[in-house]
Amino acid sequence: MKKHFARLALCFFLLGTAHAYAQSGMTDSQVIEYVQQALQAGKDQQTIAMELLAKGATQDQLLRLKSQYEGAAGDSASGATEEAAPATDTGSRTRKTAPAAAQGKTGEADASLWTDGMKQSMERRKSLKAAPMGEDEVFGRNIFNQEKLTFQPNLSMATPENYSLGPGDELIVDVWGASQNTMRLEISPDGYVNIANVGPVYLAGMTIQEARRVLKQELGRIYADAGNQIQVTLGNIRTIQVNVMGEVVAPGTYALSSLSTVFYALYVAGGVSDIGSLRNVQVARGGRTVARLDVYDYILKGQIRDDIRLQDGDVVMVPTFEELVKIKGKVKRPMWYEMKHGESAATLLKYAGGFSSDAYRKSISVLRKNGKNFSVKTVDDTNLSTFILSDGDVVTVDSILNRFDNRLEVKGAVYHPGLYELSGSLNTVRQLVEKADGLLGEAFTGRAVLYRERENLTREVLPVDIEGILNGTSPDVALQKNDILYIPSIHDLQDLGRVSISGEVNRPGSYPYADHLTLEDLVITAGGLKESASLVRVDVARRIRDPKSTEEPERIGQNFSFGLKDGFVVDGQPGFELQPYDQVYVRRSPSYAEQLNVTVEGEVLYGGDYALNTKSERLSSLVQRAGGVTRHAYVRGAKLRRVANEEELRRMEDVVRMVRREIGENLANALGLKVDSTFTVGIDLEEALAHPGGDADVVLREGDVLMVPEYNNTVKVNGAVMMPNTVSYAQGKGVKYYLSQAGGYSANAKKNQKFIIYMNGQVAEVKGSGRKQIEPGCEIVVPNKTKKFNFATVVSNATSFASLATMLASLATMMK
Repeated sequence: MKKHFARLALCFFLLGTAHAYAQSGMTDSQVIEYVQQALQAGKDQQTIAMELLAKGATQDQLLRLKSQYEGAAGDSASGATEEAAPATDTGSRTRKTAPAAAQGKTGEADASLWTDGMKQSMERRKSLKAAPMGEDEVFGRNIFNQEKLTFQPNLSMATPENYSLGPGDELIVDVWGASQNTMRLEISPDGYVNIANVGPVYLAGMTIQEARRVLKQELGRIYADAGNQIQVTLGNIRTIQVNVMGEVVAPGTYALSSLSTVFYALYVAGGVSDIGSLRNVQVARGGRTVARLDVYDYILKGQIRDDIRLQDGDVVMVPTFEELVKIKGKVKRPMWYEMKHGESAATLLKYAGGFSSDAYRKSISVLRKNGKNFSVKTVDDTNLSTFILSDGDVVTVDSILNRFDNRLEVKGAVYHPGLYELSGSLNTVRQLVEKADGLLGEAFTGRAVLYRERENLTREVLPVDIEGILNGTSPDVALQKNDILYIPSIHDLQDLGRVSISGEVNRPGSYPYADHLTLEDLVITAGGLKESASLVRVDVARRIRDPKSTEEPERIGQNFSFGLKDGFVVDGQPGFELQPYDQVYVRRSPSYAEQLNVTVEGEVLYGGDYALNTKSERLSSLVQRAGGVTRHAYVRGAKLRRVANEEELRRMEDVVRMVRREIGENLANALGLKVDSTFTVGIDLEEALAHPGGDADVVLREGDVLMVPEYNNTVKVNGAVMMPNTVSYAQGKGVKYYLSQAGGYSANAKKNQKFIIYMNGQVAEVKGSGRKQIEPGCEIVVPNKTKKFNFATVVSNATSFASLATMLASLATMMK
């Protein structure tokens, strides 16, 4: 466990040198779990660091976790000193990459791996893997920016026979037979392994096959018995340093596993830059080029023979591209392609996946920059393999023409209209009709129309006696390519029209006309009559048609009226047949009325909903039906809330627009100034109950809500006062008394324009002392005299006003 923590802390040390470039996308537990799994899988620290950065881990997060595990790393280091590995090893043989520190490399060397360019590479990789390659991208450039394609070396693979050993590699030597032993031998920086009872043996630079032969020879001196067998395998592998130079996103020196290949080095460097070459990646070793890699061979052919294994000190060089050529149009993969010097147009087509199905294959056009201006070259299909492309060429593959060599078409009243092939067995009108399985019963056989295309692509119309051709009385007509035969239906030649029905039926609408359609038939088709339908008044409106008329008629329509019973005509012409475009109106019965409900709430004996008996029922009648008011009711404070009709809503919308213009949109929005669907009607219920049917006894309408409150012995003071307040009602006291309870007027008060809002919704201007005007539950409002509103005061007023109408009225008063 301590050893695991030590490795974990070391990995966090490497990660901690990176600057945060993204919001954290992983929790602490996810980071720790990922590092544990990666270490157990044998991944090297470089790979773990890159994958954590790509997943969104940040510097702050990793540094904090690193500090938590540094103590565990220290314990592990001391424990490792005390627990030296014996010569005989029975531990895990999972292959791991030796850390750079084990080879004498400093933390600064590891930290140098994480340059700003590397972080930009990772950010670029994150964006590229989410975006598909488009026509303006270079083919293959995104191969090193894929989420699932990392080219990470497989540490669990069998040891390659040509693997070259170096300082830091570990060899596992197994002896069995007459003797039994397992040794782990690490190659020192000088290239030796030290074997007990044998001494140092030089192995650096040897392949694993050569090292196996040398070790068997040396160990044969101490395990000389013929029954002994010796096997040498590779254990933990070393870390090598590779320079990735040239046109990559993040050039620099990278610490990689000794099993790493060129592709993996390109991946950790972020891939090639916008001017880098994918076709000529070079590997230099000891001053000479040992490999040239063409990425297109891997992408298009799956060949990786040139993806060689790297060695310590190798230089991966990415030069600039030689040629970039774009191909567009009708190919399977139109985009930019990197070309080697001397490659042809046929090779480019192969890279692009070949022609698409609708491509014109006889020739392609090439737009070329010749150093002075542009030129266009047309390349025939016979010259594609010999036409050599140049840098900057734009190749266009056109589409085939939207024309047919042998198309025939039949439309109209046949069983199978559509396209047919002009051939030796199908080249006349009769053969085409027979191929379409003949005429429908509704076909108009008096005349058909043949549309023919001339050589100049204009059309002409030829009349066809289709009945005579089919009967053999008229000669058959020969067809040509692109002919279109149209055989009309009798329905196409006459306007059958529709009929409509509206009013009190269940499914009003328009219906297709049919011969002998009666009024009763249409009513049944429309779902029958509603409960509200009038049985004595169903009207039918008909157009006047006279195709032979030569003057304007005086009458422009005919109207018929009918009475119905059980859906049948009982008053009017029975069996009345409709004509095309007739309109039927089923009237509403004048005696039909749905319930109109009102509500009474508060201090009445039987509150709730009541249906109006008459359209002129009044307040007093509603209170009487509700059993009268209770002894706690404050009748003078009763108010009526009413649902606004369309006209009232329009008027309130006009007022709101006016106020918004005056006070500004921001203040209006802050106040929540909008049109409400309900408003308060100022009533005097006390007077209405005292004199039923009088002017104060308001006529009710649907949706009205009468609210009878309890007695309220307070008075509110609001507006331009020092401290808005609610005080107890004192009988006989005037407005001055209540204003004093709110600290008196503020500096901007309009003293002469005070008004009172009563509980019942009525508003009155204060006259004189207002002693007789003050009532329990009322509100005294003092407007502000400045046109620039006191925001707090207006909001306070707005929240206490009884309705939108009173609020708008007070705002208008303040603006004077």
